[in-house]
Amino acid sequence: MRRLLFLAGALLMALTAAAHAYHASIMEARLNPRTRQLEVALKVFTDDLEAALSVGRPRHLSLAETPAAQLTPLLSGYLRRTVAIGTRPGEALPLTYVGQQAEKDAHWLYFSVQLPAGKPVQSLTLRHRLLMEQFQDQMNIVNFEAGGKKQSALFREGNEEQQLSW
Repeated sequence: MRRLLFLAGALLMALTAAAHAYHASIMEARLNPRTRQLEVALKVFTDDLEAALSVGRPRHLSLAETPAAQLTPLLSGYLRRTVAIGTRPGEALPLTYVGQQAEKDAHWLYFSVQLPAGKPVQSLTLRHRLLMEQFQDQMNIVNFEAGGKKQSALFREGNEEQQLSW
């Protein structure tokens, strides 16, 4: 299943880069057992992200032209509104925005989530609504690695929250 989702995601990103007829993001998340942090890299099309960040603004927001001091709170706030990670359903652990990086027609967004100290965690609940308010066909693909186990999940409208176990 993971291999199929990865291949579908890669094909989808290749197709959307040319025609952009579909809307998709790819998240790579890895649990660091030493620091008890979930380390996340999220790839999203630049024009889609700009469209979402431009809602309610008097003019279109450009990621390339917006100063980092203004862009950082916009990106971190948007991530906090659309992505939630917790140890149980409905929980949203604090998300720490790390930064972003442009890559051709996409942007990588980097963030981490510190897991609570104490008892061992064997699963996480992920709510992933990135860009779903903008695009009805939005697909968010997640490749997740923890405890020596790799898995993939697909998030779409109506299926925005899933539990990932290891």
